[in-house]
Amino acid sequence: MGVVAKLRSWSHELTPYFIYILLTATLGPLLFGYHLAELNAPQDVITCVKKSIRSTTASTALSSSGLPQCIPMNPTQIGLVSSIFTLGGLIGALAAGPLAARYGRLAAMRANTVFLALGPVAEALAPNIGVLAAGRCVSGLGAGVAVVVVPIYISETAPPKEKGFFGAFTQIMTNMGIFVTQLLGYFLSRDQLWRLILAVAGAIALVQLVGLVFAVDSPAWQADHGDARRAKANLRRIRGPNADIDDEVAAWRVQPGDSLGSEEEQTLLGNNEPDGPGPHDASTTKDEHEQPLGIVGVLRSRKHRPAILAVVTVMLAQQLCGINSIVMYGVSLLADLLAANSALLNIFVSLLNVVATTGFAPLADVLGRKPVLLASIGGMGVSAVLLAVGIRAAIPVLSAVSVLLFVAGFAFGLGPVPYILASELVGPEAVGATQSWALAANWISTFLVAQFFPVVNERLGKGVVYFVFAALAAVFFVFVSWYVPETKGKKDADEVWGRVPRRED
Repeated sequence: MGVVAKLRSWSHELTPYFIYILLTATLGPLLFGYHLAELNAPQDVITCVKKSIRSTTASTALSSSGLPQCIPMNPTQIGLVSSIFTLGGLIGALAAGPLAARYGRLAAMRANTVFLALGPVAEALAPNIGVLAAGRCVSGLGAGVAVVVVPIYISETAPPKEKGFFGAFTQIMTNMGIFVTQLLGYFLSRDQLWRLILAVAGAIALVQLVGLVFAVDSPAWQADHGDARRAKANLRRIRGPNADIDDEVAAWRVQPGDSLGSEEEQTLLGNNEPDGPGPHDASTTKDEHEQPLGIVGVLRSRKHRPAILAVVTVMLAQQLCGINSIVMYGVSLLADLLAANSALLNIFVSLLNVVATTGFAPLADVLGRKPVLLASIGGMGVSAVLLAVGIRAAIPVLSAVSVLLFVAGFAFGLGPVPYILASELVGPEAVGATQSWALAANWISTFLVAQFFPVVNERLGKGVVYFVFAALAAVFFVFVSWYVPETKGKKDADEVWGRVPRRED
């Protein structure tokens, strides 16, 4: 009955237009996943390790362009080309939050499509290492912006009761991007067709640009920036003409002087001015509410520091529990144990990640963010121990099952939930900067795993590094249990942290 009631509720709350803006916005995270894995399958072809005869019309056309069939690179150079993507992502993540807070979520996403389109063009047409690396850096810049802004936009446009489910679409589409590039890599990793793999990302960015032309900005952001009339109109468009939006509108921090439309709407939204001092007192000025906090300002705020610590640590957990060791290096890691085609194995793991993340997505709304996170971290820790044992003892079945459990554990909560937390642990004035710090931590930890996993795995002995991942999972489990609050069902950040709203921070 609970499931039936949930579906019936969704049928009244979801509109085709909301699904449209959801899928359009999440093309950004899709491209993040796409670029993260785009060099995996065709790496040997790109770096001239494998050469093949040009045999297709497309490869013949590419060969006549004057571009080299491949770009010779040693391991250090291919490592640089791969990891420079994370440098661009770090820069984009730090810049995105304040820009989205000042100019709006939609403006940030539209401008970002320029980077998402230009990066792949440089990659696909690269005649040498320098251009390929520059293209990867620009693509990373766009991906860094996308994974900061899009979760905020989704949180502010999704139906309140389903924020957890739709917030998971950031991770779902990231996984979908990984799956798409692995699938293309299976068929196009030969001749100069690898350039088509890189070019497809630019085409997806152009599709997003066109789609965003017909999207609306976050109603919550518009209301917080003095345009309550348009905010209400856009919320009505997202929810549908017959939806009850009174509770959402009432939650906006609308000031007495804002334009709300009719006098009746002002009474509904503002509930008239309170007689005594309080959170809506005149001393709480409009500028105080609307002024967005930058990445430095949010750190100086004692009110927001606990949220930053919580979100940043959970983002570190997302990567330092070891998921990208499987996404990036799983094939070579298990090549000696599993007699399977490496490209097909990549595709299967990527597909499992998509299916599991989608299937588990509603659990954050049903069980709560914190229980799902704890179960996910615990599951990954146990799976890491089993994987280490399987690799060290050369047990193929145990190793294969452990990889599947490891990926499923990540999809259960640690994949999608961290992207939701920033928008639920702080108010709208700080959410952009908080998300920037969170994603900066994510990019740095991604770089650490991508750059140093092969070295550490070799130095410690194959598989031993997963005992390290298990130990880190135990530390993160304790931290989340002790420090991270539950946000499910809470109206705002003050309720999450148990604070009484005050006039001064």
